[in-house]
Amino acid sequence: MRLLISSLSAILILSSACGQACSQTPDPAVAESYIRLHYIKSEHMIPMRDGARLYTVVFTPRDSTKSYPFLMKRTPYSCAPYGPAAYPSALGPSDHFVKAGYIFVNQDVRGRFLSEGTFQQVTPHIAQKNGPQDVDESTDTYDTIEWLLKNHSGHNGRVGMYGISYPGFYCSAGMIDAHPALTAVSPQAPVGDWYFDDFLHNGAFFLAHAYRWLNNNAHERTGPSTERPVPHSLPSIDGYNLFLEAGTIEEINRRHLKGSVPFWNEMMEHPNRDEFWQKREILPHLKNVAPAVMIVTGWYDAEDLYGSFKTYHAVENQNPNVNNVLVVGPWIHGGWASPDGDKLGAVPFGSKTSAFYRAEIEYPFFEKYLKGADHSAPAEATVFETGSNTWRTFDDWPPKTAEAKTLFLSENSSIKWTAPTTGNDTGFDEYISDPARPVPYTEVITPRMTVEYMVEDQRFAARRPDVLVYQSEPLKEDLVLAGPLQVDLWVSTTGTDADFVVKLIDVQPDGTDPAILPNFQMMLRSEVMRGRFRESFEKPKPFEPNTPSRVKLELLDVMHRFKKGHRLMIHVQSTWFPLVDRNPQKFVPNIYHAQHDDFQKATHRLWRSKDFPSSISASVLPLN
Repeated sequence: MRLLISSLSAILILSSACGQACSQTPDPAVAESYIRLHYIKSEHMIPMRDGARLYTVVFTPRDSTKSYPFLMKRTPYSCAPYGPAAYPSALGPSDHFVKAGYIFVNQDVRGRFLSEGTFQQVTPHIAQKNGPQDVDESTDTYDTIEWLLKNHSGHNGRVGMYGISYPGFYCSAGMIDAHPALTAVSPQAPVGDWYFDDFLHNGAFFLAHAYRWLNNNAHERTGPSTERPVPHSLPSIDGYNLFLEAGTIEEINRRHLKGSVPFWNEMMEHPNRDEFWQKREILPHLKNVAPAVMIVTGWYDAEDLYGSFKTYHAVENQNPNVNNVLVVGPWIHGGWASPDGDKLGAVPFGSKTSAFYRAEIEYPFFEKYLKGADHSAPAEATVFETGSNTWRTFDDWPPKTAEAKTLFLSENSSIKWTAPTTGNDTGFDEYISDPARPVPYTEVITPRMTVEYMVEDQRFAARRPDVLVYQSEPLKEDLVLAGPLQVDLWVSTTGTDADFVVKLIDVQPDGTDPAILPNFQMMLRSEVMRGRFRESFEKPKPFEPNTPSRVKLELLDVMHRFKKGHRLMIHVQSTWFPLVDRNPQKFVPNIYHAQHDDFQKATHRLWRSKDFPSSISASVLPLN
């Protein structure tokens, strides 16, 4: 398959030409007036097979001389504004769709806002259904489509789905055992497995993100309502100090959430990947999906990067005849939908990448499969190469032309392509990790997870004594990494538990060139591993003090060009606060119940010897 524009230079020209015309945000009042003038709004309570009714709003083009496909979004975030006379200022994935003409369908999922039934976070899929009471998001989607086809006129018999983040999950769930009319689906930044997406990363709790999201979106509903529950306010925007001063997870819940968020309370009773989490993994169930699927994500998605790549591979492996493609740009979570996408923090990307995506990839995808428009199918993988700021297309992801290579952490804080020969007596580096003084994840004073942290300059962390820093020599030629990164560490600790955070960084050259940020340490990929889960996420195991143990983790995919003269850098640390909650470094059965006196200093060693080599495996692309 090939992208709708086969020439890479043509892509870049179009991206620039698309420019401001594609990316300007229309005035909300003008946009609402346009929708009101061209669309008729209707509200429905659509019955599901178990009797629950779901609030659904439909916007139909006033021009009845044509037939149109349905384009549906199912959401837990509200279909506001409610009421037959209230119109929104936006419909569909972008303004391109509003002007082209679609029947837009928005639905409050079961148990949210005006829909009936009971809401479940990341609704578990029921593989074996034994009757009309066995309902999940797959059946709710199927029943909605069936009702729309039978009860709404003016359609062409085709249905598409799209959605970002949680609505992306409902796309994934909705295309399982897909309704025959469901022709094209685009899960964008979808949840894949909540033990590795969003709030948990390899068993480590993303405290700042979980607190903000659950506080804003997970208070218990007392009945159908158009109103969103009011979240609890924090007494300070200094999240580092606020959460550190609270001391324990239980205290944070008591003081700030006031025990009022049911899912937070449930999470605290399930620190391990038990049945509670296992049944919320949707990936094994992604079978018999829609004929055309386009997974979309951003390299700097701080929330659901895991779900995006794992969803793509799950669909690919379990549906060999489905046209399943991947699009990855230099975007934050959902950043392809509205901003220009020309920069993030201090990092420029050279063009308005989001505007280009909306006009030249997303819109043609749905036009082709829902209207039969004369557009080429997207490439198997359309990805943005950071570092060089170019779009590239591949017939496979990861690219088959990439060569597996291994970077070894070596003596004198160096990175080498050859395995270490150092003996165990000196083949290690060590640091003291103190939970009372954790390494901050950002220099920004904030109580939340910032999106810019994904590319933030890491010099503030590199200067700390509890962060190990390894660096290559300046590169003599460009180096392109494409695909997942696998970390393989050998560590030991004087305690019985520990977290290990690994970051891959591109270090710009020193100097006075105004085109670069001298010595800027741009983070490319980072991840944390809760050490107790190094052998099993279901059965945690304490470390044996002062004994080398192997800790493996995945950093997920990259597509980055390290330019000539740049350096590769790797950080290893054990705290990342308050993005990640503090590990007490003393093994306790339920880490969320750790008390003040369980937190202790520990000395951690990272081994880089012949017997215990620590490394990162990567895929290197041949240079063009």
